[in-house]
Amino acid sequence: MAADRRLDVLRAIVSDYVETREPVGSRTLVERHQLGVSPATIRNDMAALEEAGYIAQPHTSAGRIPTDAGYRVFVDHLASLRPLQPPERRAIESFLSASVDLDDAVSRTVRLLAQLTHQVAVVQYPSLRRSALRHLELVPLGADRMLVVMITDSGRVEQRTLTVPSAGAAHDATATTALDEGVVADLRARLNAAAAGRRMPQLAVALAAVGDEVEPRLAPLVEALAAVVGETLLEEVEDRIVMAGTANLARSGFDFAHTISPVLEALEEQVVLMRLLAEMAADADALRQEHGEVAVRIGAENRHTGLAETSVVAAPYGGEGSGDALAFLGVLGPTRMDYPGTMAAVRAVARYLSRIVTP
Repeated sequence: MAADRRLDVLRAIVSDYVETREPVGSRTLVERHQLGVSPATIRNDMAALEEAGYIAQPHTSAGRIPTDAGYRVFVDHLASLRPLQPPERRAIESFLSASVDLDDAVSRTVRLLAQLTHQVAVVQYPSLRRSALRHLELVPLGADRMLVVMITDSGRVEQRTLTVPSAGAAHDATATTALDEGVVADLRARLNAAAAGRRMPQLAVALAAVGDEVEPRLAPLVEALAAVVGETLLEEVEDRIVMAGTANLARSGFDFAHTISPVLEALEEQVVLMRLLAEMAADADALRQEHGEVAVRIGAENRHTGLAETSVVAAPYGGEGSGDALAFLGVLGPTRMDYPGTMAAVRAVARYLSRIVTP
């Protein structure tokens, strides 16, 4: 019973501090919250919470503020996330559904998240390594060159130019024959039938199998095409992120004990954020929460020193679950954050973006 009441006291302290930015005292809790106990009992509960490391006194004769551990308990004990209001949901759906392509969808998403949460928004581009091939287009560029266009299930388009390989001396006109319109059309159809909807490594196996079905003189071309597609979908350099709302962080500067400079420096190093999102994606414990797979890292849980005074709320998008997700999106801000509202917004936007990028 006492533990439940102390959790209620902690919830009240977190809510008041997030709203007012002022340390919370026992008198404030009595006046603003119907906790059903005497002021003396509340003071005892606050003393117990402080001893447990969930709240702290910033200076003498002040009220209490939540610690990172206190925020963690608060987040972990959220019974459910309040749904967004119907006007908010309609606005999200309308804004994102107007996207014309993947780049536009990502741009709209990051701006929308920053506006909804008043934090720094981060959207990771769908990784080609986690994407499935939707369509492969072959465009002859002459006697010995070909444009290979790969369209993934997330709407991403990649282009590569391929030099058509020779089949050897026995077929001295192979390059010209291989690029004959009819041959290219047949090859295109075979490759798409075999590879459409597949991800690596199944994709590599499917493409290689086509080489066994075509005429021997076309086998080197199929092998080259399979190599180009495979190399493209495995490229590390395709992992990148887009940010918006850095000005929101600057306006929250007084929420940091020292300075926001380390945070801004970390944001400039996009590799830091990409590594953080990758860690959150791999963190099974963080994704076991009953909040639609919304993961939260608070304060020192972020393993980069520049982010020690920030919290990150992230969610996967583009798949049925974190293991199948194409990428992550989320927000970053000071630990004094509206966690329920931020988590609900991140979850909702991730779901709407998933509808756009998942066929």
